[in-house]
Amino acid sequence: MPLMPGAEPYRHDGGEIGVLICHGFTGTPQSMRPWGEYLAARGLTVSVPLLPGHGTRWQDMQVTGWQDWYAEVDRELRSLSDRCSQVFVCGLSMGGTLALRLAERHGAAISGLVLVNPSVKADSLQLKAVPVLRHLVPSVPGIASDIAREGGAELGYDRTPLHAVHSLSKFWPVVHAGLPQVTQPLLLLHSRVDHVVHPSNSTVVLSKVSSTDVTERVLERSFHVATLDHDAEQIFTESYDFIQRLSRPGGEPAGDLAEGGAADEAVKGGTAGG
Repeated sequence: MPLMPGAEPYRHDGGEIGVLICHGFTGTPQSMRPWGEYLAARGLTVSVPLLPGHGTRWQDMQVTGWQDWYAEVDRELRSLSDRCSQVFVCGLSMGGTLALRLAERHGAAISGLVLVNPSVKADSLQLKAVPVLRHLVPSVPGIASDIAREGGAELGYDRTPLHAVHSLSKFWPVVHAGLPQVTQPLLLLHSRVDHVVHPSNSTVVLSKVSSTDVTERVLERSFHVATLDHDAEQIFTESYDFIQRLSRPGGEPAGDLAEGGAADEAVKGGTAGG
């Protein structure tokens, strides 16, 4: 299927510091591109991949699951690590979930995390019906464009595929259980009002990770897709300052990637569902 115009992956070859930016569930790199371009303009190497099943039509997402989405960001992390001395991982919503899993799996090979409204748990009672409902109703109304700024629009599906929702619901416990393994410096920005991911998700992350270098910021003027909202500039500038603070003189590598990350996830995925 052809891509939606604007859904293309974004990549920029810059300096020795690499940044992987992960978009959210049913979204596309469009929601992250301004962030990526901001960092690229300041000399960083940036990758914003398109997750499998995204950016075409929602039916294509029905045959993908969290193992596919994770494998894609894992590949991008490895690619960045091959050509950069340090790599930071950023993510919005489910992109934050994926970023956390990468941090759990790859440890010191990731120099820091920047999360915006990450999801790590089910907040809706309706989700309890998804295991059965997905066999009866293929999709429900979409979740894209929860943006406070007038005229703001996120490029994403207008329908939410329930098989994919079921897989995401199986991914959350995997990530939640591994949160104590997250030790990297963390910058977490979350909206006070979010109609897609309840702010309590950020509370869970902050309470469970083992990171000692932690910065929390509350976004007062934005809804869920804060990277396209009133507080976007704050996200961009604070993430760049965070990366600059943690960038080592001389570009010494942080450490080797854990062996078999994507393959191990695929094996685990067979038992985790989705």
